[in-house]
Amino acid sequence: MSANKEFVSYIEEQLAPLGFLSTGPFFGGRDIKYHGNQFAWIIGSTLYLRVSDITRPEFEAEGAQPFKYMTKKGEVTVRKFYTAPEFLLDDTEQLLAWSRRAIETAA
Repeated sequence: MSANKEFVSYIEEQLAPLGFLSTGPFFGGRDIKYHGNQFAWIIGSTLYLRVSDITRPEFEAEGAQPFKYMTKKGEVTVRKFYTAPEFLLDDTEQLLAWSRRAIETAA
């Protein structure tokens, strides 16, 4: 599934206060990098943020799910990227705070 262009634009606008961001094609969607370090990506209208062993429990407590995809051998789970909790999409300050932590994890 490709990234929804309007959603990508919305997220880019919300994350603009972070400073130097770049996006590009990634895994059928769009990646988001801060100074060259990928900390997020978008597939469809879903934002995924990079997690660490420290931040993963916070994502899970909010009902976030790891990125998953199917191969011929079965489902693959990528535990380094989780869906952004829904409340972040309506709260720019929280989205920026969680994104900063994802940036720290990616660095």
